[in-house]
Order: sequence, then structure tokens, then C-alpha cells
Amino acid sequence: MARKKATWQEKLLDSKGHPSIMPVSEKMSQRWGSGTMVIPAPIEVDEIMGTVRKGQLITIDEIRKLLAAKHGVDFACPITTGIFAWIAAHAADEAEQEGKKRITPYWRTLKTGGELNKKYPGGIKNLKARLEAEGHSIVQKRKRFFASDYLG
Repeated sequence: MARKKATWQEKLLDSKGHPSIMPVSEKMSQRWGSGTMVIPAPIEVDEIMGTVRKGQLITIDEIRKLLAAKHGVDFACPITTGIFAWIAAHAADEAEQEGKKRITPYWRTLKTGGELNKKYPGGIKNLKARLEAEGHSIVQKRKRFFASDYLG
């Protein structure tokens, strides 16, 4: 008998034992720095994304800094934080498809440097439309798209 695939909302609520704090391995420290890091729970990432109000934006790096401060560590794992933001975005989209009005505004969470995340629901077209409707300007650089607020 086939197992039912978990919904995005179920994945968001599955903490898999996180948050967990651990020392940074030597291999990881070459890229990310040394000390201790937190692997957050998906819901923690979603909660931060949910605080971003209309007209505001946040990057994954900014979310990582908030998580590190919350847990008293040197940094939050960049890989899992990004994956959990992606899960939060899909869970919000799934909730919206079900008719929910108050969802996590995932389109306000950007990649490093203010880049729009093409892997979020609806891709660049959806993100660009939502952000422009909130007053943000989107700039294309080659095949990538950025919120002009983050361009130097």
C-alpha cells in the first residue's frame, strides 16, 4: 500500500528534532566560519518570514542572523535555513490554494543580495507581480531578478 505523500503544511510542522545546536565541523568551517551553529526547525523560519510586513523585505542571510541570535550561536545553517524557507513558501501557497487569506508572505523573503527565488511557488513571474503590487521595483540582471532595494 502506497504511503500518502506529506503536504507542504505537514512538512512545515515536522521539526525532525530541530532546532539543534552543534559545533561546526572543520570542513564546514572553511566555508561558513567556526564556532557553533543552529539547524533551525522549519516552523522557526516560517515564523520569521511571517513577521515581514507589506513594504518590507528580508533575505535568508537576515533570517539566519535572527536565528543565530535567538539560539545564542555563531550562525544558522545556510543550507537548512534556505530549504526551510522554500518549504514555508510552498506551505503558504498550499494554504492559499485552500482558500486561506492570511498566509506567510513568502514573496518578501529574498535570497542573498536581494535576489528573487525562482524556486518559490509561481516562479519569478508570481514573485515579481506580488512585489511590484507592494511598491517594490524589480531589476533584471542577465537571467536573475533582484529587488532594487538591495542593489548597491
